[in-house]
Amino acid sequence: MNTVLHEILEWLYAIVIALAIAMVIHIFFLQPTRVSGESMVPTLHNGEYLIISKMGHIMGDVPDYGDIVIIDSRVGYPRTWKDDVAEPMDNYLALFSSRFQTKNVWVKRVIGRPGDTLAFHDGKVWRNGEALDEPYINEPMTYSRKGEIQVPEGYVYCMGDNRNHSSDSRFIGPVPIDHVLGRVIW
Repeated sequence: MNTVLHEILEWLYAIVIALAIAMVIHIFFLQPTRVSGESMVPTLHNGEYLIISKMGHIMGDVPDYGDIVIIDSRVGYPRTWKDDVAEPMDNYLALFSSRFQTKNVWVKRVIGRPGDTLAFHDGKVWRNGEALDEPYINEPMTYSRKGEIQVPEGYVYCMGDNRNHSSDSRFIGPVPIDHVLGRVIW
């Protein structure tokens, strides 16, 4: 009986260690996720699996133009380390059941960086006075607005590739750098 109990305890110990290592990897390095919705069509499709690099988020790096990133859309919400711990667990469970998918984590493309001036007219996005060449968008954008937007320091401006069917920075405003949770690497 002692050997059976000892064997069970060894298995439990191994499982706990494996789960702890997996959580550290998901919080600080890589995280699997799944696309929910059509806002990034034709680049990404509903149900598609992605791998997210978390290193930029941990280091506080500003993502580059064109990077596809995962953002926390609650731009007025002050994020803490607790959010960084809880989200991978929810995301991991969402791989198995859509009821665990959070509605505040979005996948978008970085269009503007701190200090950029953006304008939206003539079916195009204009950054610092130049129209962007965006072969990745689904169709010409119907959105337009008068005036320009200045991306503040410490923020980025993100949009979906399916411009006419995307909730993004046009509606929630610029995204704080600490709300950029990771960059899609696959």
